[in-house]
Amino acid sequence: MNKKNYLYAVLPALLFAGTAMADYPLMNMVADKVIDKYKNLTCEELWEEKGKPKSDQAKHAVKILQENPQMRTEFIDKIAAPVVNKMFECGMVP
Repeated sequence: MNKKNYLYAVLPALLFAGTAMADYPLMNMVADKVIDKYKNLTCEELWEEKGKPKSDQAKHAVKILQENPQMRTEFIDKIAAPVVNKMFECGMVP
C-alpha cells in the first residue's frame, strides 16, 4: 500500500478517535483530575480517602456517568490503568 492510500485509510480512524474524545471535554478534564489525584497521593493518603464520604461534586459526576453509558465507558477507559496501578502499588487490589 503506498503512502497516499495509507493516509486515506488511517485518517478517518484518527478523526473519529479525536472526535470521540472531544465529545466530552468536561469529562476529560474530570478524568485528568482523577488521574492526577491518584498519581500525587501517597498510599497512606489513598487509604484515608477510601473511608471518607464522597463530595456532592463527586456524587453529581457519578450520577452523570450512570446516565450516559458512552461517556462512562470513555471515562473508565481513560482512568482505569493509572488508578488501578496506584491501588495495586498501595495493596488495595490483589
